[in-house]
Amino acid sequence: MNVSRLDRTGSGVLRALRRPAPPRAERCAFCGTGLAPGHRHLADTADRALVCSCAPCALLLERPGAGGGRYQGLPGRVLSDPGHEPDAGLWAELRIPVSTAFVLRNAALGRPVLCYPSPAGATESEIDDRDWRQLLAGSRLAAALRPDVEALLLRRTRDPAGGERTAGFLVPVDRAYELVGRMRLLWRGFDGGAEARAALDAFFTALTAEAGPLTGPGATTVRPPEPDEPEEPGA
Repeated sequence: MNVSRLDRTGSGVLRALRRPAPPRAERCAFCGTGLAPGHRHLADTADRALVCSCAPCALLLERPGAGGGRYQGLPGRVLSDPGHEPDAGLWAELRIPVSTAFVLRNAALGRPVLCYPSPAGATESEIDDRDWRQLLAGSRLAAALRPDVEALLLRRTRDPAGGERTAGFLVPVDRAYELVGRMRLLWRGFDGGAEARAALDAFFTALTAEAGPLTGPGATTVRPPEPDEPEEPGA
């Protein structure tokens, strides 16, 4: 077999190809304007996706009836419910293979959706009606979720004595997908690795500091919907 050595020009080309591509600047999905970090997102309820938006386009599309109601702005609230955390045994019932998951209520599907981070991104988990009802009935935060735009973010942790607890936060749905993106970038090996676990700890430490307590009408709405019962708008 003949082997040809690359000249300096060829080696330079290979080094250039191995370099990661520079991140592309994010732009508004509607008008193409360049966006700064921390820009707005809208929920695309038809495609079950999040789209980046500049402030003017977001204001336009959030108006009642605009775009056929396809796009919804994400609320900014982050809430916890101290003293009413999900039962630790629920995690085994849900059969989630990792320590973090999130639930959102999808209006188009007419049911909740459970996802968890993985090396491939957000993985959707199949769950039966009984488990859904147990989860929703036991969480005031889940009952307060706004469909399509908010998520109940759950994290299971173990204490030194071997016990378990599950913390829950109501967050804008893009915060849940932000965590999924971080885990996808940092995931190493079978369990994610030390760097991913450190990023997970930092994310939830910041979320705990940011969260306010659940108060108001949402705190008293604990009855989950019947399996075939249509959900009330804004429930």
